[in-house]
Amino acid sequence: MLDKEDIYVAISSVIDPEVGCNLVELGLIYDATISSDGVVHVTMTLSTRGCPLHIAMQQWVKEAVEKLEEVKRCDVEIVWEPAWNITMAAPHVRSRFGA
Repeated sequence: MLDKEDIYVAISSVIDPEVGCNLVELGLIYDATISSDGVVHVTMTLSTRGCPLHIAMQQWVKEAVEKLEEVKRCDVEIVWEPAWNITMAAPHVRSRFGA
């Protein structure tokens, strides 16, 4: 049975091309829920509101999750609260950027 960890693993295949880290490690994925009918809802943010890859990253997450066999559809919601900051990233990512 599909669980949140499976969703996060799938999203880990999506790399932010500007920094070279995956979206999960960066702390950009806030939540993922799975309904009983196979619809996944991902709540995420971006490092800045002006991110030029806004639409592309949303699509990449959708496509990564929809590759999972049990997923019928993935909806990706981008939110701005709480605002992302480097402390939300995994420790190895923070150290890479000197935080």
